[in-house]
Order: sequence, then C-alpha cells, then structure tokens
Amino acid sequence: MKFTSSRNSTNNATPVTFSEAVLNCMPDDGGMYVPAYEENLSPWILYMNSETSFSSIAGSLTSALINDEFSPIICEAIATKAFPYSPSIRKLDDHLFVLELFTGPTGCYKDFGISYLAACLDYICLMENRTATVLAVTNGETGASIVQAFRGKKNLKAVLLYTKGTVRGFEDSDLIQNGGNIYPVEADGTEAECFDVVRSVYEDKAVVEKYGLTLANTVNIGRVLPLTFCYVYAFSRIKKQIAGDIYYAMDAGNYGNLTAGLYGWKFSLPVTGFITNCSESLVTDQFDKCCVLDSVVPLLKRNSANPANPSNLERIEELFVTRPAVMKGMVFPAYVTETEKGEACKDCFKKYGYFLDEETASAYAAAKKRKDIVLEDDGSVVLIARKHPSMSADNIKYWCGEKVAVPENIAPLYVPKKAEKLIKPEKEEILKILNSLQ
Repeated sequence: MKFTSSRNSTNNATPVTFSEAVLNCMPDDGGMYVPAYEENLSPWILYMNSETSFSSIAGSLTSALINDEFSPIICEAIATKAFPYSPSIRKLDDHLFVLELFTGPTGCYKDFGISYLAACLDYICLMENRTATVLAVTNGETGASIVQAFRGKKNLKAVLLYTKGTVRGFEDSDLIQNGGNIYPVEADGTEAECFDVVRSVYEDKAVVEKYGLTLANTVNIGRVLPLTFCYVYAFSRIKKQIAGDIYYAMDAGNYGNLTAGLYGWKFSLPVTGFITNCSESLVTDQFDKCCVLDSVVPLLKRNSANPANPSNLERIEELFVTRPAVMKGMVFPAYVTETEKGEACKDCFKKYGYFLDEETASAYAAAKKRKDIVLEDDGSVVLIARKHPSMSADNIKYWCGEKVAVPENIAPLYVPKKAEKLIKPEKEEILKILNSLQ
C-alpha cells in the first residue's frame, strides 16, 4: 500500500511508502498522510474468528496492507513485539458490547497505536541505519504510553515536554543519562504554549531533518492504522453472536478512532455505521444528518495540519471527498450534554454493573439518542472504551456513588517524578536539548 496527502486532489503528489509516511509523517502541502487507495481485506477479515489472537490479526493485516514493503515474517514480528497484550470484548446484553482498549500497560487506548508505531519505527530505523526522535507534549498520559513503547528500543528517543507539576509516567532506568531513551522536560508555561513551541519546531523542515524528528501522535498514520485492527478484533469476537447490523460508538476526541473505524470499513470490514457525539466541527444539519463545518473552506485555503495537537477530521473529509452523501449514511453524530453523559454512566452501572469512563459514557449517551437507526434492522452497538474507568474516578463517584479502584499496574504511573530540567516553552530551549542528544 502507498500513502498520499489528504490534499492530494489539489497537487497530484506522488504516493509514498509506509516507511516514508511513518518517518516523514507530514506532507509538504500541509495535509496528513492517508491510504492512496482502497484495499479489499475481506478474505483475511472474514477468515478470522474468536480463536485468532490479536497479534495474529495485526500481523496478518499488516502483511496484507504492506506486503510490497515488509515480508510476512517481518510483519508478524512487528505485531508480536507491539502487542504482548490484547483488547477485550465485553458483552453487556444481546445488542450491546464494549470493546475495551484500556488493557495495555497504561490503561489507555494510546498504548495500541504508539506500541505499533514504535515497533515499526524501530524496524525501519534498523534497516536504514538511522535513529528517530519524538518530541511530544504530555500531561503524563501520552508520555507514559511512549515510555512503555520505546523502552529498550535503542534506535528511538523521546523528548517529553510536561507542563509544570505534571511530570510522571516513567522509571529512573528509562532516562537517557541512565542508559534509557527518554528525556523528560518540565516547561514553565501553559499547555497551549507547549503545543505552540512544539508546532514551531516541527514546522521547521531543516530542524526536523537535522534531528530525525517524527511524531507519535495521530498525525502519524502509523498511530491510526493499528486502531483499525481493534475493530477487526471486535468483529471476530461478536460476528457469531449477532444477526443484524453493527454500529460502533465512540467519543469524538480528535477523530482518530472514528477515522480508524472508517478505514476498516474501506478495507471491507462489515459495519453499518459509526455513532459519536457532536463537536464544534462535526455536527448535524437540519435533516439530522452528519455535517463537517470545516468542509466549506477549500483545502488550499486552510492552515497546515497541526503537528503538535492534531485533528483527524481532514482525513474523514478526504474519505468522502468524491462521495460526500455517503458520509451522511455512515456517520451519525448526536448532541450530548454533560447531564446526559452522567445519566448514561449511571444507567450502564444500574443495568449492567459496568463502569464507563467519561468518554465512553459520552459514546453510550450518543448511542442511546441514535437508537432509532440501531433498532431499525435489529442492530447491535459496540462501545469503544478508550480509557480505564479509574481515569474518570471522580466523575463516576459523583454519577454512580461508587469508587473505582486504580489497577496495580497503572497506579505507579501517577507517582510524581522529577524532570531532567525546567525550561521556558521556547524553540531555542528545545533546540538546545535536541542538540545535546546528537
């Protein structure tokens, strides 16, 4: 498979390989890398069943997608290294399931994307005899996933920029001065200032090339593709338990999970539609159909995609650029209030004894408001649970009156740590650090 920019229709750029899209993850035209064409993976997807392990699903689909670049053995090795853990599927009733993506080492769905990206990057760097460095803003959550995924990979380094007082998520042995590959930095500024300075670094092409910088957020297509494997995993587990349509419901977030699900659909995953909560950009029109407000602005008149704090909405627009009406029959947004979110969490606990984190509660609330389309053809809903409920412990306590325990493997990630140094969120300070790592 080759990849092209989401703005390719305006410039006819030559498609690039997966390795190039992962390493040099920002097209020059300001767009985001997307699959250059559709793939029919139905022979693989329909063959998989409840006995097929997640790492085998990931390895097989990687090989199917990138067989012109990686051998099947390499694809299997990448998947095996990336996924010593697996998602899980929870059946709440005959028409409601939960795909749990908080089963990785940090209790966050980001583990799946970052671990796969790290395994791919490590192999690519080994083959090309080079290194890659990630600069990322984190309040601890993303950083913890990067630390876990990068640990032991000598070809990869990460500079993690924390706002003051949020440093956590690593062990002393992970630090560069102790033989590891992590450099934590505390910034004396706001999170917005941190994102701005990281953006300024990545928009400087000379700096990116000099220091071998890439990204570990969803600007990088290597973060999005593995989430598609999670949808295939869910289908393999529930396909014999349901007779009607399948809808996946998720919190909008930055649209990464929705994009991955839509790619699964483009790769022939059996799915009827996707339900999500409305956001400032993804809304419903006067006919209660999906509408992307940004679509009124031509791509060439938009700013470049933000490398530090991305939105995948442009990828969704690109999917339907030639058939915009199809999106209205695939994506079903619903307006969800904070009150409705809390009521959904409480309802799930009362009915099933199951806790939903804040984001999954939003997805459940949206699914309840869209039950008319689900019930139309005896459909079922799969909620995408992206974070462990303990990450919304205060909200759950307020909504349900119950306390959620923090798992033993996650608790250490919340222990405050000391950063390598305190800096002002300025580009020159970041460049000094990158230079010291050469």
